[in-house]
Amino acid sequence: MSKRPSEREQLPLFRALPGEDMALRDAQDLMAYPFFSLAKSRRTVPIRFEAGGVSLTVEGVPEHGIATIWDADVLIWAASQIVQARDEGRPTSRLMAATPYEILRFAQRGTGQTEYLALRASLDRLQSTTVLTSIRQAGKRMHRFSWINEWQDHVRPDGRSEGIELILPDWFYSGVMDDALVLTLDPTYFRLTGGIERWLYRLVRKHGGRQRNGWRFDMRHLYLKSGSLQRYRDFALHLRGLVLRQAMPGYRPAIEWSGRTEWLAFRPDADVQLQPDLSTGDVEEAVDGVWTDSGDRRRGSREITGGAIGKSPAQNLAQAAPGNGLVLP
Repeated sequence: MSKRPSEREQLPLFRALPGEDMALRDAQDLMAYPFFSLAKSRRTVPIRFEAGGVSLTVEGVPEHGIATIWDADVLIWAASQIVQARDEGRPTSRLMAATPYEILRFAQRGTGQTEYLALRASLDRLQSTTVLTSIRQAGKRMHRFSWINEWQDHVRPDGRSEGIELILPDWFYSGVMDDALVLTLDPTYFRLTGGIERWLYRLVRKHGGRQRNGWRFDMRHLYLKSGSLQRYRDFALHLRGLVLRQAMPGYRPAIEWSGRTEWLAFRPDADVQLQPDLSTGDVEEAVDGVWTDSGDRRRGSREITGGAIGKSPAQNLAQAAPGNGLVLP
């Protein structure tokens, strides 16, 4: 009886393209839903999300835990490589090969032994994390996959890596190959160190597009959509601190209150020129417009804004004084 060929044997090899300054691309589905743990500590509690006809369950194993939003840097690298090659007319494949150095440099990380071991740990979590979702499935069908089907590290006798090969799942690869399902990220994305900051930027980037008048999210809805294990009060406090720091590339966040409802609002940073390839289509969820051209506010609303981008939290807090436009609820 003949041996059935493995998935690796059936796929052509896509060798990663050179270039540390390649545009960052991300799959819109990964930006819109809670696929990743936002904590650096090991998470084994499953992520479950259901809303608007979308069902999502993410599970990890005790040994590795659920893949984190920092592990997702590998998927951003893969998406960027695939889109770049496709746009250049080069063949692509779910079987990818690169050196650890290339992946780490793309993600703006160091290239020492510590970072190399962290990359291996990321690949383990990406492979051992399982996702069950209805996204992009017909009817009531569900699709289960891992972020990486398998991976290999070719190690020399002296312990140095000659290169890594990995196989991406069909679900991820087909989404990246559809140009309508991919967006470009700000080049400074990798400088965001907090898990919530990274998650929120991706979510805002997904829904923001060219909406120059701004948009806003119900804070409690954001909490449910984050999949965070934090208490709601701690989550909300974190976002208020983010507003004071103005730590969101390309956007200026603010807190607004309408009655007893707290909203996190955003508008594009006037100092950042919107590029055509940074736009999105129609917003898929009900997001209220704010900062209208007339400058009108919703009746009874109050706002918290932060200081200038690039200033320290202390400087921003110092500006939170009467007469500077910052009003606390």
